[in-house]
Amino acid sequence: MRRMWIPRVLLVLCGPLLATGLISAGSPRTAAALLVVFLLLAAVNSPLVFPRSIDALEARRRSAVDGRPVVFWRPGCAYCLRLRIRLGHSARRLHWVDVWRDPAGSAAVREVNDGDETVPTVVVDGRPHTNPDPSWVRAQL
Repeated sequence: MRRMWIPRVLLVLCGPLLATGLISAGSPRTAAALLVVFLLLAAVNSPLVFPRSIDALEARRRSAVDGRPVVFWRPGCAYCLRLRIRLGHSARRLHWVDVWRDPAGSAAVREVNDGDETVPTVVVDGRPHTNPDPSWVRAQL
């Protein structure tokens, strides 16, 4: 759990350090812009942007009951972030599995992607779809 936060904390800590250096060099506007960029990078790569993750077995069980798709994702993945942002509030209706936190989820993704841990992998009605178009995923809801 702590391991997934280390890069985000480093972004939050390095931003002010670099900004301080730029301020002392006489570039306060550049320092402010850089600080904002670092904070945005930390926020966007944070697991807080995504709905709460559950393990793969629980996601499959819930999907069998309610018919909602299961999304296998990992923090820092640009394609996962694109899917999450384009889904908007609809993303909360999906079952999200973080493959870095759940070994069973990681194994499930590798099984359907020829050994590669390619995310996002969306499972709809038991059929996996690797990096699907967000509008298609929204239509499945």
